[in-house]
Amino acid sequence: MAHFYLSAAHKSSGKTTLSIGLCAALAARGLNVQPFKKGPDYIDPLWLSAAAGSPCSSLDLHVEPRDAVYKRFQQRIHGADIGVIEGNKGLFDGLSLDGSDSNAAVAKLVDAPVILVIDTRGMTRGIAPLLQGYVGFDQELTIAGVILNQVGGARHEGKLRAAVETYTNIPVIGAIPRDQRLSIDERHLGLMPSNEHQAAQQKIESIREVIESHADLDKIIEIASSTAAPAPQEQPAEAVVEAGSIDVTIGVAKDAAFGFYYAEDLQAFHTAGANIEYFDTINDKSLPDVDALFIGGGFPESAMQELEANESMRAAISDVIESGKPAYAECGGLMYLCRSLKWQDKQCRMVGVIDADVVMHERPQGRGYVSVEETAQHPWAKDEQAATVAAHEFHYSRLENLRQDYLFAYEVRRGYGINGKSDGLIHKNLLASYTHLRDVAGSHWVRRFVSYVRRCKERGQECLK
Repeated sequence: MAHFYLSAAHKSSGKTTLSIGLCAALAARGLNVQPFKKGPDYIDPLWLSAAAGSPCSSLDLHVEPRDAVYKRFQQRIHGADIGVIEGNKGLFDGLSLDGSDSNAAVAKLVDAPVILVIDTRGMTRGIAPLLQGYVGFDQELTIAGVILNQVGGARHEGKLRAAVETYTNIPVIGAIPRDQRLSIDERHLGLMPSNEHQAAQQKIESIREVIESHADLDKIIEIASSTAAPAPQEQPAEAVVEAGSIDVTIGVAKDAAFGFYYAEDLQAFHTAGANIEYFDTINDKSLPDVDALFIGGGFPESAMQELEANESMRAAISDVIESGKPAYAECGGLMYLCRSLKWQDKQCRMVGVIDADVVMHERPQGRGYVSVEETAQHPWAKDEQAATVAAHEFHYSRLENLRQDYLFAYEVRRGYGINGKSDGLIHKNLLASYTHLRDVAGSHWVRRFVSYVRRCKERGQECLK
């Protein structure tokens, strides 16, 4: 299947906006578009999924090995007409000096030609040595085209095109002007999530119109089609769920405050034998009949007055957790379960099952990849493969006035977590963490959580700690 990798010289070059526009434009041509995002991210995949009309898949060499990433790519692109892979940061950037976890490494792994996005503000002839350097740095990588972004006008575009055509063999396949229609409101974690942006589809359409007018879609499809199609992969045996084997129900918070979930993790709940019932923490007055709760990340601070106002929902969640039913919360979910949340001189009451107050700060308190080691207190069934977990965190909040006798499921080896040393606070059958987990090879957290829910359901009150 045709596919290409959209990368850049550095972060904030416009990759995500261009990826959104390209996904929407290709889908508008009637193509079945499969989007991918490199690295840990919730927000960009929300936009890419909406633009392509297909759930975005994340490719991350930090949390799973190369062969598993490649297998994931094969499975997800099978049946699609074209795959659009958006990189993160710069083409050659990553944690490792040898580039083994970089965008270039992923592009080579999945045999994807690279289309490089260059932010051309303040640049003319200088684009040529930049491109020459990128082409020469890794001869195994195919840089098949360049898109000029933030072009200042026809004269600016002409100078850029002349420099690229004179000094390189890289075709210019787009020149995107500075256009307010391409802007998306930003927040402290990045782009505003499309799950709460009421005008998301209108914004996607505006971006599509600009990209269609200023990028050569035919050339992009030609580049994407130049690579060998990966061999189709059958779904693994564990992904097949027999009829009647769904025996537990997990309530998942999904609304304007909470929406940070990996699509493949949610699919893994079904594989593990669990049904998902979504609920809205802002508008619903009660919970569905569930055996457990999963409250993921999001922006609870942006909706904290609405969350506080929904007293019946806060009480219902408190009752479920205090009754001993299992619950899992990540980042924003952890914040919501605390006693209060303070942001911009306002403080609101939250659920209150965790004896701590959450305070938002101007700078990130935990950011990037983390490595956590499970403690003996971890409530889920032990998994020797998952003893040390590679994951990620990104939060501007910190817990204050935290009760000192809590047990923790993780010792932090890299990152910050709750207090710089520990993460995964345990209260009864609740596990609440700043760490965001991925259900990947070697760390199937969904299966472990569902097994724990099933065991608690069978034991009833005996499972209450």
